[in-house]
Amino acid sequence: MHEVIVRAETPEDVKAIDVVNLSAFEGEAEAQLVDAVRNRPGFIRDLSLVAEINGRIVGHVLLSPVAREGGKGRDRVLALGPMSVVPSQSHRGIGSALIQAAVNRARDMRYAAIVVAGHPDYYQRFGFRPASDWGLETNLPCPGEAVSAMELEAGALEGGGRIRYPDDFFRIYGG
Repeated sequence: MHEVIVRAETPEDVKAIDVVNLSAFEGEAEAQLVDAVRNRPGFIRDLSLVAEINGRIVGHVLLSPVAREGGKGRDRVLALGPMSVVPSQSHRGIGSALIQAAVNRARDMRYAAIVVAGHPDYYQRFGFRPASDWGLETNLPCPGEAVSAMELEAGALEGGGRIRYPDDFFRIYGG
């Protein structure tokens, strides 16, 4: 197997990232979400990561700041998602490499926590736990058990609260 290189996206990667998202998901919602987040004030290019094999982009993960209402911990919280891998390249560790790199990048940038709405069994392999463990909920219309979180700083999610995702996320989750 060829080496997977994970790096921050560049402006030249935008079309390839769209292709990855379009091929990984049914429909355009995730690709549109990535574009919307990218065009918001405060977009952090270093938190939009691509995975390459032999110079070809085969995966992408996006971290973006979200608001936390209530709670006693720190408020520098990121949402993880979407995360995508080209279907022909799945089961090669690309998603794992992207998640691990995203967590490390967020920690290095001094973010306090990450939340993700997705398949809990998948994300909990990386140390995410049910968001309900901290009393966290979100404004997304998805089942509470689908939301997981990870503290990057001990006590960061103390007191729970509500994670407020930007409206752009409702293209995927409805509402």
